[in-house]
Amino acid sequence: MLKFDSRNLEYKRPFGAVKTRRKVSLVFPVNVSACSTGVGMILRGEKTVRYDMEYRRTTGEYKYYTLDFTVDEPGLYRYRFEVYTQDGCIFVGRNPDGVAVAGDWLPEWQLTVYDEDFKTADWLKGGVIYHIFPDRFARVEDGKRPLYGYLKNWGEELTVVDDDGVYRANDFYGGNIKGIISRLDYIASLGVTAIYLSPIFESHSNHRYDTADYMKIDALFGTEEEFAELVKEAEKRGMGIILDGVFNHTGADSIYFNKFGHYPSLGAYQSKKSPYYKWYTFTEYPDKYTCWWGVTVVPTVRRDCAEFQKFIAGKGGVIEKWTKLGAKGWRLDVADELSTEFIEKLRVSCKSHGDIAIIGEVWEDASTKISYGEARRYLFGHELDGTMNYPFRNAIIGLLKSKNIDYFVNEVMTIVENYPKEALASSMCLLGTHDTVRILTALSGAAPGNTKTERLAYRLTPDELAKGKRLLRIASALQYFLPGLPTVYYGDEIGMQGFEDPINRRPYSYGYEDNELLAHYRYLGAIHREFSEEFSLERRGSELRLMRGRYTLVVNPIEESYDVIKNY
Repeated sequence: MLKFDSRNLEYKRPFGAVKTRRKVSLVFPVNVSACSTGVGMILRGEKTVRYDMEYRRTTGEYKYYTLDFTVDEPGLYRYRFEVYTQDGCIFVGRNPDGVAVAGDWLPEWQLTVYDEDFKTADWLKGGVIYHIFPDRFARVEDGKRPLYGYLKNWGEELTVVDDDGVYRANDFYGGNIKGIISRLDYIASLGVTAIYLSPIFESHSNHRYDTADYMKIDALFGTEEEFAELVKEAEKRGMGIILDGVFNHTGADSIYFNKFGHYPSLGAYQSKKSPYYKWYTFTEYPDKYTCWWGVTVVPTVRRDCAEFQKFIAGKGGVIEKWTKLGAKGWRLDVADELSTEFIEKLRVSCKSHGDIAIIGEVWEDASTKISYGEARRYLFGHELDGTMNYPFRNAIIGLLKSKNIDYFVNEVMTIVENYPKEALASSMCLLGTHDTVRILTALSGAAPGNTKTERLAYRLTPDELAKGKRLLRIASALQYFLPGLPTVYYGDEIGMQGFEDPINRRPYSYGYEDNELLAHYRYLGAIHREFSEEFSLERRGSELRLMRGRYTLVVNPIEESYDVIKNY
């Protein structure tokens, strides 16, 4: 009886998210057997508006109703249809594919409306990102030692628990800026245009998410002069540097909190007269305080702390310092924990210093995200450029493990339909990060052991390795053909393996590279430069076809095969 499909330009123009004040045109066909007397469209935002659709014509078995409308304010809107007949009203919602279906209490269609002036960083679009965990990528010996913990030889195995059963993240391998500079030609050979560095500021753990001083590079990692050299040498090779902004929490061992008295400053833990006292929330001073997920080494900063926000995003603040030193983008750690007001200030600060990218760590569909009871407004034009886009990772892994083609198409097209084009082009498309199981291991079918020690010792069997590599070739091809910024976690391109954090953070495996896999990634990086920004996805039986300009990727997940076709 109904034919409306929000993903088909025959029924809705333009496709997907729309700019404010941009005309939206809907065509709604109703089978003549319904004996319709009219059709209404109900649009829900902060207010609900009902539109009467205009009858246009009857062609064959269908009566066609149309509507043109605009929306003036950015936001997340929902819409549905009502078909009026002599016998009453038929309610019309959507199925998971965006196609109309009649019935009560059905999901509505989503319409993302974003500011007409929304613009994201041009330098980043169409590129490839290489994600480095700084302590584990490359080391040029310089005699430096960690302030706390111990330094390992590059080939030594990780420590996942200390003798008392606790993991302290204090085993360092000494990866440094000089090491990254020495490997820039290698990174560039992958077609990389941006290097995303996990935290580099002074801290007391190997992951550096426990910031001790936002204004200093960790001494084990390097100096400001070396950072400036990294920026300069990367730019020579067409690459920009993206830093990790950890602005939800600090370290307990920091100049701001100073729980252990290691710093000359008067920390919030030491005195209520500390200039940093207002940054934190104490429930029973000084030993009980709010911290991230209950981890006492990372006390959280108050979401409404104006002083902290000014320190980060204000004049002479953290953003200004490091962008002036050459950083071309920021990835915001745990963006869901940051207030809307703070992210807006961060955006203003970033954009005031040029074409600076701002990418948020959001694990779900960012257009519909709710955190702390608040519907987030990440992608409406005043906060993020893009996100890390984990839903694409879930879709790829789900397709290759379950062979469910419909699941893949719906997961991908939901994001493509919901995200503004600018945001989609500025979002990562990743398969692995420092927070996930290594993608080779995830695809191999390997069963993790019961303890971290068992999982650390595990190596893929020959059959698991062969399966993982076969599926990784397909997964990475999908990753590069999907919209956004293919993002490679260091070592994935050479077949590094490992289960969850910290086992996924081994030092880069020099001398043990899988050169076939590496050549595959270099090929993907090379052809990605030739892709157009336009993207289309088709299902043909058990095959998927992803098209980017002259290139078509054909994937058969059932047969675990793929082919890249160049159309001349």
